Amino acid sequence: MIDKNRLEQELSQLPLYIYSNIDPKSLEFAQRVRYICEHDCPMYGKSWACPPGVGSVESCRQKCEQYANCLLIGTITEVPDIADTQACLATRPAHEKVTNQVRDLLREQGVEPYVLSTESCAICERCAYLDGLPCRLPGKMHPCVESHGINILPTLEALGVPFQYGENVVSWFSLLFYND
Repeated sequence: MIDKNRLEQELSQLPLYIYSNIDPKSLEFAQRVRYICEHDCPMYGKSWACPPGVGSVESCRQKCEQYANCLLIGTITEVPDIADTQACLATRPAHEKVTNQVRDLLREQGVEPYVLSTESCAICERCAYLDGLPCRLPGKMHPCVESHGINILPTLEALGVPFQYGENVVSWFSLLFYND
């Protein structure tokens, strides 16, 4: 059983601007989010962290909703120019590090979370998906939130959390699903 007080204390020590427990069933799953992956993302069909490797939006919804709890975490980072895509993407590893720290906090309390994070997985130089093989590091690979068809904006709005903090601020979000 998760010690919520201990978890809260540990989360408060991390560089998170938001952490909140949400009901997995409150998340909005939408085919239109998947459409963006399919038509606008260069990683579509190239990784186990992306569609179609993650399954259909409906199967992703079912997987997420089998968990009783979901921890939403978010980080923000200022960049010199928000239009500089490379500078924005360079802030992603720091968020992934925090996501892994939160994953480890949950593991220390005896639960194995299902983690959704940012962008496509970049752990392996070449994803096994391209060779028709299973993921080499399933315990470390985190599919991205959008790959599951999740529209995070309604959840942020319900929590009163702004998605954009200003011109040169990058926001990253992860979802950690777990049962205790």
